[in-house]
Amino acid sequence: MSEARETGAAVDVKARAAEWLMERSLSDNWLAEDQTRLDAWLAQSPAHEVAFARMEATWDRTERLAALNRPTSEIAAPAPRRRLPPVFLKLAASFAALAAIGAVAANFMQQPHDRTFATPIGGHETVSFADGSRVELNTNTILRTRMTTEERVVWLERGEAFFQVKHDAMHPFIVVAGNHRVTDLGTQFVVRHDASRVQVAVVQGRVWLEASEKQKAAHSTLLIPGDIATATASTVSITRSSAQALSNNLGWRRGVLVFNHTTLADAAAQFNRYNRQKIVIADSVAAGRKIGGTFPTDAVDDFAHLAQSVLGLRVTMRGEEIVISR
Repeated sequence: MSEARETGAAVDVKARAAEWLMERSLSDNWLAEDQTRLDAWLAQSPAHEVAFARMEATWDRTERLAALNRPTSEIAAPAPRRRLPPVFLKLAASFAALAAIGAVAANFMQQPHDRTFATPIGGHETVSFADGSRVELNTNTILRTRMTTEERVVWLERGEAFFQVKHDAMHPFIVVAGNHRVTDLGTQFVVRHDASRVQVAVVQGRVWLEASEKQKAAHSTLLIPGDIATATASTVSITRSSAQALSNNLGWRRGVLVFNHTTLADAAAQFNRYNRQKIVIADSVAAGRKIGGTFPTDAVDDFAHLAQSVLGLRVTMRGEEIVISR
């Protein structure tokens, strides 16, 4: 029952956004106090901002298409605008919402502008877009993009990427990862998509994290600098991180891994993301030992040497694996 109510709330927000847009667009006496009321509604929630921006972009697209199909004489002498009765506004808003859904669905089916970028294990690539936004792809990452004058959407199929977004409220930058969607509100952030979770860390600005329509609306939240959100199919948890810790976590952008009182097990897991030669921690005693330092992402031999010479652990080769034990 709660899921149905939450979905209904999301629909209400979209419908209200459509009502505001129709009233502003079709009224011939939109006043300063009307704009003040709209601004107050937008300020109530980032969800209101996102819904209105999406509806506005669809409205602009619809008007341009209508202009292309309109007779020349009709374009030269447009009909005067007038304030419409509330009942008509609500009806028109419903049609606008349906048109928005239909336009998105049709565009998704066509996918004329999709491009795919991929990095191998240990790879690192920077993708720049015409709007000034940049995305850095980490190791073993697949990113599909659709960047047009009408929409900016990317799908992080797997892996990790750092986003530096050129903010445009009329055309929100959206990252889809698994069952979650991240909408830019003017920011720099990193998204990591593993098999069972999506992690979002905000470096600058704000982002709006929301679950898919089938998930609970409670999974929607505003993230600010220092927030790290970890989302699974059924939960979302948020922790706080210092600017230094975020910088350390982004060491891969410089080709390094930074460890600070990191367990050997966690450090090995990080190295294994970047190298085909894997490190295996054979027992719990060795796994719990802690290390610190900065290593190139491909320095598995240096890591093994530190474990042996500094921590006094045993290092052996087993085929393509480096096995570390007490």
